[in-house]
Amino acid sequence: MSSTDQQASGPAPAGTDADVPAEHEVPEDLALAGEFEAVTRDQWRELVAGVLRKAGREDLPDPVEDALRRPVAPGVTVAPLYTADDAAELPAGVGVPGLPPFVRGSRPGGGPAGSAEVTAAGGADGGASGGWDVRQRHAHPDVTTTKEAIAADLENGVTSLWLVVGEGAVPVDSLGDVLSDVLLDLAPVSVSGGLPAAEAFLDLVEGRTDLAPGGSLGLDPLGVEAASGEEQDLSGLADVARRAAAHAGLRTVVVDGTVFADAGASVVEELGSSLAAGVAYLRALTGAGLSVDEAAAQLEFRYSASADQFTTIAALRAARRLWDRVGEVSGASPEARAQRQHAVTSSVMTTKRDPWVNMLRTTVACFAAGVGGADAVTVQPFDAALGLPDSFSRRIARNTQNLLVEEGHLGRVLDPAGGSWYVESLTDDLARAAWDWFTEIERAGGLSAALASGLVRDRIAQAWDARAKRLATRADAITGVSEFPNLGEKLPDRQPAVSPGKRRSAAGDPQPTGGLPRVRAAQEYEALRDAADAATSRPSVYLATVGPIARHTARVTFAGNLFQAGGLATPSGDEASGLAEAGTTVACICGTDKDYAERAAGLATELREAGATQVWLAGKPDLAIDGVDGYVFAGCDALAALRRVHEQLEVQA
Repeated sequence: MSSTDQQASGPAPAGTDADVPAEHEVPEDLALAGEFEAVTRDQWRELVAGVLRKAGREDLPDPVEDALRRPVAPGVTVAPLYTADDAAELPAGVGVPGLPPFVRGSRPGGGPAGSAEVTAAGGADGGASGGWDVRQRHAHPDVTTTKEAIAADLENGVTSLWLVVGEGAVPVDSLGDVLSDVLLDLAPVSVSGGLPAAEAFLDLVEGRTDLAPGGSLGLDPLGVEAASGEEQDLSGLADVARRAAAHAGLRTVVVDGTVFADAGASVVEELGSSLAAGVAYLRALTGAGLSVDEAAAQLEFRYSASADQFTTIAALRAARRLWDRVGEVSGASPEARAQRQHAVTSSVMTTKRDPWVNMLRTTVACFAAGVGGADAVTVQPFDAALGLPDSFSRRIARNTQNLLVEEGHLGRVLDPAGGSWYVESLTDDLARAAWDWFTEIERAGGLSAALASGLVRDRIAQAWDARAKRLATRADAITGVSEFPNLGEKLPDRQPAVSPGKRRSAAGDPQPTGGLPRVRAAQEYEALRDAADAATSRPSVYLATVGPIARHTARVTFAGNLFQAGGLATPSGDEASGLAEAGTTVACICGTDKDYAERAAGLATELREAGATQVWLAGKPDLAIDGVDGYVFAGCDALAALRRVHEQLEVQA
């Protein structure tokens, strides 16, 4: 403030600029980190290279950041650093929310597209406003149980229902009874179960014009074909779509990308395959007389949301961009090209062991789905891999969403990840890779032909093999399973559920297995845990320590963590004689490299004399210790090591 200004306005109040000595006056423009010199990418690379060399990495790539890239899908990696230079190479502009190419969202705001803003209980729903459609899945075959669960959900934040109908789930002839207390003009309903489920729902709502928009009949014959291996007929979709058209906002087809994700596909295969399925449905519907806009309005896309939050966010953004491009070249109007997305927390990431950790996984996945712009989100209960959920696990699942929407206000900002150099770059990378896969499927004759020829199965198998190697080496850690297992856990008892992989034909008939497999990331470790638990007494590996506790603790902890991942107990001691007390014939020497040089070979001999038939060492193979059968270290094939120990101890699979 100048002296003239002070005179004109009178004395300045205490605490203003007038009280600040001249040498401490605040400049009008503050430059962010202005007191620091600008750092270049080359300087960063030099520092990173120095750290890597200290860690033993001498043969470094050029550029050095390639040494730190992490794979997220075939041909797509994440770099350790993104700057404005990376964004400069991206397509000019990603649009605005609600307008093509819909990268930033399929709706301009004001709540989820196609969902009711009130609950079936009749009250105002704060969960949906400014957020997304909170959709809960129900598959319990007991009608009374399902009705009670639905009532609890709708009274406590859920805004739409997803009913699995058919054998082992909600009976087809009981659908009306299950929904008898639901206000269908307020709560959208989606069904799964093939044509019988779709027709049962259409019969139930025949003549009504007040259905809440946002529901779906769930027909996905190509998803059935992918899961079963049997060719399906798409010709009847248009007739069902015409019946559905009597109810505004009711969609006929769900393009279920989770079929591919559950088989081990990366996001690239999931996106590309779902795009091919969507195109096939457009062809079938328009070929039967529907316009492109009418056909597009009949499709909803279902995607898996994993705990890899940034990949999930980028994948949902990329999916909208890709579908907009399909709509554009198909002649659809701009408003018809917006993809409606239903995100479901991943079954692949769900564990049977330490299932409570699934609460954390699904929270991260739900967060990513919301940030990524999904229109509807389903959080699978934490015990989904064990069987049918109970009331507690359903409550946690819905409250995960309630918390993120109500307390976290996650839905109040559209596309909060937009503008991030990292997210925008990853979105573009995924879109390009998925488009390449989609066009490969199209060149093969479309999705049905690519399924029949084995092209899709082989491509997904390659992606899963790459992921399986990372799981085996624990580069992709599974908390509570491959890392930090709890051998004393007591698992909750759950009623078995019908396998989601037992999909049906369009006629509703159960299909034989022969299509894509179903996998879970934890399945190999859990198989070893199951075998160890089934043994008469728990098998174990004796950890023979070398040197003072301060020196051997780190490797004892590491080895114990690794062997316990296979269900093996890990008693420890500093004498070879402790092997007999541990009741095992397998030992692992734990200490420092320096102590190994002085003591490991002798200890291995002592362990052999004490009855050890297999001796491991916690350290790298280049130590080359005499008398050692194998080595466990960071980055080793943990599954291979555990299988060797199981075989040695004669643990029956």
